[in-house]
Amino acid sequence: MAPYQFIERPTPFNTKGGSTLPIFAVTPAHIETGTIDPIALDWAKKAGYKAESGSLLLIPTAAGHLGGALFGLGANPSEQPYITGKLARSLPAGDWHIETAPLTANRLSLGFGLGSYRFDRYRSDKQAAATLMIPRDADGADIKRQLAGVFLARDLINTPTNDMGPEQLEAAFRGLAEHYKAEMSVTIGDDLLKENFPLVHTVGRASVDAPRLLELRWGKKGHRKVTLVGKGVCFDTGGLDIKPASSMLLMKKDMGGAANVMGLALMIMDAKLKVDLRVIIPVVENSISANAFRPGDIYKSRKGLTVQIDNTDAEGRLILADALAYADEESPDLLIDMATLTGAARVALGPDLPPFFTDDENLAQDLTDASLETDDPLWRLPLYMGYDKDIRAKIADITNAPAGGMAGAITAALFLKRFVSNAKSWAHFDIYGWAPTERAHSPGGGEAQAIRALYHHIRRG
Repeated sequence: MAPYQFIERPTPFNTKGGSTLPIFAVTPAHIETGTIDPIALDWAKKAGYKAESGSLLLIPTAAGHLGGALFGLGANPSEQPYITGKLARSLPAGDWHIETAPLTANRLSLGFGLGSYRFDRYRSDKQAAATLMIPRDADGADIKRQLAGVFLARDLINTPTNDMGPEQLEAAFRGLAEHYKAEMSVTIGDDLLKENFPLVHTVGRASVDAPRLLELRWGKKGHRKVTLVGKGVCFDTGGLDIKPASSMLLMKKDMGGAANVMGLALMIMDAKLKVDLRVIIPVVENSISANAFRPGDIYKSRKGLTVQIDNTDAEGRLILADALAYADEESPDLLIDMATLTGAARVALGPDLPPFFTDDENLAQDLTDASLETDDPLWRLPLYMGYDKDIRAKIADITNAPAGGMAGAITAALFLKRFVSNAKSWAHFDIYGWAPTERAHSPGGGEAQAIRALYHHIRRG
């Protein structure tokens, strides 16, 4: 069975064997020492080709036809392990194979696949693309599985809210569940109050598209309990503490946590990992209307803690609070939450390096190792309990928006920690979910972050 696709697209890979054109992936040293195909070397020298990182030189045949390509890796290929992503966007359409490359087969194939991504759902000028043969010593099935998870996250984030509101996100979630024959349930609208998800209802009640809680179960009871929770704010106006127009431009990506959790769940289910998987996504649109929640309001959470609303634009932690409390009730072995939660995390680490928080030292080390092994960047930030006093409120148990504005990513993580007490291990990921500029393995736009590293960690148990 092929992996789930939210948007169907052709594979970036081919299986045509001898009919493919060769690519010689080279460093400057290969050119200097002449350790490549003689015809390609002769053409490179005549063209003054230096094999700079990401550079492409097409090679003609004696008859003047396209005969192959030289692709530059730069002097230190290890600095950009997925540089072959540029090939997918720079090669002419056609079928290609790697003839030589000082990279592992898995790295060069995954890099090419990641870079092949195009979000052209709304474009009329769709273009043909190059395809690459996966080398025989690569794990083709796992490469395609990881690409499917990454592409799902990217597709969901890139889709504008008029086509990716709470109802449409539920439909995508249902499609994923049905594809892998997982159990799925939905709690929607006022039923959230009946089922004790008051904060999810509070944040989403002002929207014409009702708030909801999505849940998926897959796997076998008795296996390791892995629970994933993702923030699903389909659009965030900021509520009554309304954002300026410039800050709303990218708010379709505020469901990036949900998108990434779904991408990770796809990888887990497609690989048939021996886990008892549970996925929980609170889904809302933070809108403004007569019944919108207000600054100064106080609400009781599912866990029983009361929360004072000091800023309606700090809504993500509210819906996660109920979802995490619900997830925690089953005492999972591993509880992961992902959210596009704070600007403070971006200020600290930028858009490409998502922080994670955990008080489990072994888990922290394992995640760091997985990050390095998969070249999926992560950085641990501290759950510094000295700042816990900042989330306390005067007339409620806690506030959703501490005063002062300092250490915002940490205080947000500490807020969430209040709702996790039974899980054996828990980690919170404060992701951006967006690539502001084109990179070798991404054309820019919606992005999957941390899920390849997490998949690697969960896969090895």
